[in-house]
This record gives sequence, C-alpha cells and structure tokens, in this order.
Amino acid sequence: MKRRAFLKNTSVAALGTAAAATLSAPAIASDKIKWRMVTSWPKNLPGPGVAAQTLADRITALSGGRIEVKLYAAGEIVPGRGVFDAVSEGTADLYHSVPAYWGSKSKGFLLFGSQPFGLTADEQFGWMAHGGGQALYDELYAKFNLKPFLCGNSGPQWAGWFRKEINSVDDLKGLRFRTTGLASQMCSKMGMAVQAMGGRAMFQALQTGTLDAGEFIGPWTDSALGFHQIAKYYYWPGVGEPSSAEECVVNTDAFAALPEDLQKAVAYACESLYNPVWTEYTTNHAKALQKLVDEKGVIVKRLPEDVILAMGNAAGEVMEELKADDDELVRRITASYLDYRSAMRTYKGYADNGQMNARGLDYKY
Repeated sequence: MKRRAFLKNTSVAALGTAAAATLSAPAIASDKIKWRMVTSWPKNLPGPGVAAQTLADRITALSGGRIEVKLYAAGEIVPGRGVFDAVSEGTADLYHSVPAYWGSKSKGFLLFGSQPFGLTADEQFGWMAHGGGQALYDELYAKFNLKPFLCGNSGPQWAGWFRKEINSVDDLKGLRFRTTGLASQMCSKMGMAVQAMGGRAMFQALQTGTLDAGEFIGPWTDSALGFHQIAKYYYWPGVGEPSSAEECVVNTDAFAALPEDLQKAVAYACESLYNPVWTEYTTNHAKALQKLVDEKGVIVKRLPEDVILAMGNAAGEVMEELKADDDELVRRITASYLDYRSAMRTYKGYADNGQMNARGLDYKY
C-alpha cells in the first residue's frame, strides 16, 4: 500500500459534523445490532488500521451478522485520541486503539499495553490470561464504563528514526523525540524533550525539523508513513516497547445489552485475532526492513550499550514510582505485572533467549 493511499483518509475530519449526525440513529434496527467503532488510526494504515478493520469484520462474522460493526477512522467522528471518551460516554459503541494513550486518566492503563524492558507479545497475553492481568484490566476500565479486550500486538517495536547517529547518553539530552506511554517517562528522565503525536504528525514534525527523532511502531507501518525519507538512521532494540498490545474496548452498557452468545462472540473475536495480528506484524516487519535497507538506503544501527543501560535505570525509576503511586489499584496492577515479569525473565532466559542465541551462531544452516 502506498503512503498516499491511506494518508489522504486523514483529511476527512471536515466530514465529522455530518457523520456525527448519524450517531443519533437507534443502535438496534429490526433484529440487527448496529455498532459504531471509532479508531485511533487512519483507515487501512498498515498494522493498526488494517487490524481494526479485520476486528470489525470478525465481530460481524462471528455474530452471524447479528452485530454489524461499521468502522470510523481517526478524524471521521472523533480524533484518534478521543475514542476513549467517545465510547465511555456512549457516543460510539467500541473503539480500537492502544492502552498507552490513556495515561492521563490513570497510570494503570500504561501497564496493559507496553512497558519499558517489559513483556513480549506472548508474555503480555500470558499475564492477562494466566497471571491475573485480565481481572485488573476489567477493574480499571469498569471505572470508565468500559469493557476491555486485547485483540492484537505489534511485537517488538523499534528504538526509532534519528537524523544523526547516537554514540552516547549525552547525545540524547535535549533531543526532541516522539514516543508515548511509559517509554515517554523513561525518556524524560534521561533529559529528552518528549512529544506525543500520531504517525502523520510525526512525519510532518521530522520534515519541518520540530522533531529530531521519534519512534512509532516498526518497519511495516513506519515505511508506509515515510519516516525513512527524512531520518536514515533506524535504531534497535526498542526497549521502550518490547511489545505493544492493541485493544478493543466496548461501552459497558452496549456490551451488557447483548445476549450471552453475542457477548462470547465479541470476546472470541478479540482473542482469536491476537496471534494473527501479531504474526502479521512480524512477517511484514521482516519484509519491510529488507526493502528499507536494500532499496531506501536506511542504516540500521544498535543503540550503544551505555544508552541501553541508562534507559534500563530510568525505566527502573519509573517502576519504583508506580509501586508507590497514590492510587491503590495502580499499585496492585504494578505488583501483578512485576511478579509476572520476574517469572518470565528467569524462564525466558533459558527458553527463548537460549534458542535465539543458538540460532545466531555460525554453522551451516
């Protein structure tokens, strides 16, 4: 997909008033339930935009057509960062976004999407399904009249696009950098001037020079947004977001109004997409990275070890603050996450790390 093919869709904000007028229509016509899904993405943006449409289609399919989900991209009804409030207030029925965007409402949200030096995509799902995370996820969102489900993951994200090489921690001080979630707190502690914005705005900010660098997702999505046209240095590892979970969040009243079989259809639609979305990202990231290097002249570089260690120490400070947060629920979420991370850190060192290290050795295969 070409960059202009989906970026042009972000210009539809002017249609917002007309589209909003449709929201007063009854949610249920005849025997069919009509749901409006708002998203944080341009329509069909490779990665999250594609995943959002797939989710809308799957809910419709698994409900046997009894729930008809219509997707509205960012700006068509509400801005991308406005989807949480729109669904909480009942203006729309459900949204597709990422938990990392809701930290201003509660720091607890930030732990469910991504954590610096935190959980990988499979570990994130494991915490939710088997480590007590889902109960805490439900408890937090219920305060805002919302029922949440994880429905995908980007896998490991990248450290970002930089105009200039990074050789030491000092090179990051004062750097104007786009990121989000807990990674933004980590970077701020290192003296970086952190800014939060969407992918299209990040491209424009890099182009005008109001940003020095930034991270968004990974090669598949990033190449479609064109960051490589401005910043040629592409750094790894993305320790700020070892994975980033995507979520489908439904208005509590809309969900409660469904019969039990349709509630299960919605839940299964989300759960059944987690692995396909994650593996689609991984597959297309690998393909896109090769093209970026071979055809676009992108220079792939590893962050210096002293930078990674400094980031790790800063991330530790962020976690200590969450452990002492004034909100008792935030403290419980943090404790649960840290317990699960500790168990995974030990086990995965033997399991996954062992396999990847062995695969990287020089032998004839």
